[in-house]
Amino acid sequence: MTETSKPLEKIFAGARLRRLRREKGLTQAEAAEALGLSASYLNLLERNQRPVTARVLLSLAEVFDLDMKSFAEGTDRQLLADLRDAAADPVLDSLALDRVELTELAETHPRAAEALTQLHQAYRQQTGAAQEMMSRISGGLPAAGVAESVRDALDARRNHFPELEEAAETLASELRLDVRRRAPTLEARLQEAHGVVVRVFEEKVMGGARRRLDFHARRLMLSEVMPVESRPFHMAASLALLEHGELIDRLADQPGFAAPEARTLYRIALANYTAGALVMPYAAFAKAAVDLRYDIARLQRRFEAGYEAVCHRLTTLQRPGAEGVPFFMVRVDPAGNVSKRYGGGVLAFARSGGSCPKWTLHEAFRTPERLIPQSFELPDGTRYLSVVKAVSRPGLPGEPPVIQAIAVGCEWDHAEKVVYGDLAGGLPPALIGLSCRLCERSPCAHRAFPPMGRKLDIDPWRRGVGPYSLGED
Repeated sequence: MTETSKPLEKIFAGARLRRLRREKGLTQAEAAEALGLSASYLNLLERNQRPVTARVLLSLAEVFDLDMKSFAEGTDRQLLADLRDAAADPVLDSLALDRVELTELAETHPRAAEALTQLHQAYRQQTGAAQEMMSRISGGLPAAGVAESVRDALDARRNHFPELEEAAETLASELRLDVRRRAPTLEARLQEAHGVVVRVFEEKVMGGARRRLDFHARRLMLSEVMPVESRPFHMAASLALLEHGELIDRLADQPGFAAPEARTLYRIALANYTAGALVMPYAAFAKAAVDLRYDIARLQRRFEAGYEAVCHRLTTLQRPGAEGVPFFMVRVDPAGNVSKRYGGGVLAFARSGGSCPKWTLHEAFRTPERLIPQSFELPDGTRYLSVVKAVSRPGLPGEPPVIQAIAVGCEWDHAEKVVYGDLAGGLPPALIGLSCRLCERSPCAHRAFPPMGRKLDIDPWRRGVGPYSLGED
């Protein structure tokens, strides 16, 4: 039998199929009808009791404007990364679960795999909470799991909300919003429709806040330390909550968060999403991004927006039939703490253990405000393009500025569409990992922890390039 005549390998993609349906906001019955299937058959597909056939793949591509290759070719990356993270925990480390076993679990029993990762995350959160309780008297911040659950909910939607895009476009059209008169137009809408005036106050009056809506005095208070180009965004965020609060509330209810704090954070994220869609309308921004080859600095000038706002907007360009390059985004501080991430199905992030120091995400802190493009490759052979920039914003009075590194990137297959691909393409990709525990590269001079599932070769008479030498599997 020739290579071209070999039968296609059976594809069990229940988790991906179920996630896709939920992203579209469809019930099983509605999705089955759209695909020309029976609801019972779709149920079997989602439970991995039937493989996804070529006919179903074609229907998915036609109905949902889906890339069949990306849907069929691999395991859910974030699920696999979460499984490897769980397997690397000391509680399970003795089982020595390898990548093949974890991939098989994710592909054949995705619901069991999801249950295992959720149990591990809950265990880690409870362990962290117990440790925090030992080190503080009372009060404190919300559990880290609250923020993590919000990030997961945004990732489940690929950070794209058609309902909010439509609401923002309708409002922008009604206001005849133009970049050159954006601030006064938004100010006028707030005052005429809601009786809210916009005022800029000294930092000592704001008490550390950058934006505050005083309902009693009917005024939107903005801090003087806020960059001028950021003020329309904050006006738009307040306007989104005032005009589309019911829509945002309905969307905030959909993930079914266990913690009320998570719903509140998610609601804020949705308001900020709407603000971004209002000041950078989808059609205009997507066209400009393609025309300018995703040049962030030029997009900033075109839309008079901040660096982070433009980077975030790039991750949202997933409208069916008008998709942009699929981008991921991550924001970290000098200590390596992740305060924002959007994988978007492009890049899976490790939930613990830090990231790879060979990624220029960390180098950016040495040269703030400088764009650093890089090509890197993960242990599974997937190659990516990323661009990183460290940006600063004022801290509290008497404190140093807050510096954060922001990275956006895409798979290397899209690099020719992105201006930064020209700069990174002439060099071989940096060989990095998601984290030390999830990276099997050896030798590595930067390794801080041994990888999961690998034996250590400990020789007191030999010192390698790093602290750990690995034995044979």
